[in-house]
Amino acid sequence: MNADPAPQALLPLIVADIYELAGALRARGETVAATVGQTQARWQVMSAASGGRHTVPQIARRLGVSRQNVQRIADLLVAEGSATFETNPDHRGSPYLVLSKDGSAALARITRAAAADHAAIADQLGNADLKALHRALRRLIEATATIA
Repeated sequence: MNADPAPQALLPLIVADIYELAGALRARGETVAATVGQTQARWQVMSAASGGRHTVPQIARRLGVSRQNVQRIADLLVAEGSATFETNPDHRGSPYLVLSKDGSAALARITRAAAADHAAIADQLGNADLKALHRALRRLIEATATIA
């Protein structure tokens, strides 16, 4: 008779599953973003910039990536007319990244394309499983944050 593994033995398996899932979701994101001529990285930066007035360092912290990486993408978005840098009265050296009308339209197209992708995945899981998964992941995030 096999006993259930101890919780500490399950955690490394869960972490590995999360990394595998993250990779699969990044790959899906690249596919979705490519349908409108963008990349997953640009999509993430545009999405983070769309939620208010944020600087490159703030966006980088939110996304959990380097400031230099976000700066490179922000510069590309500005060069192509998808965003602008606007003066930050609190910090002259760190302007706000603001989506232009074209950038907002591109983000809306990506969001629509992603919605169909998300619906297809959600249909396979069902509402009860998705709610339970969301609760469990939030609890894992909270537990991880409490460990010094």
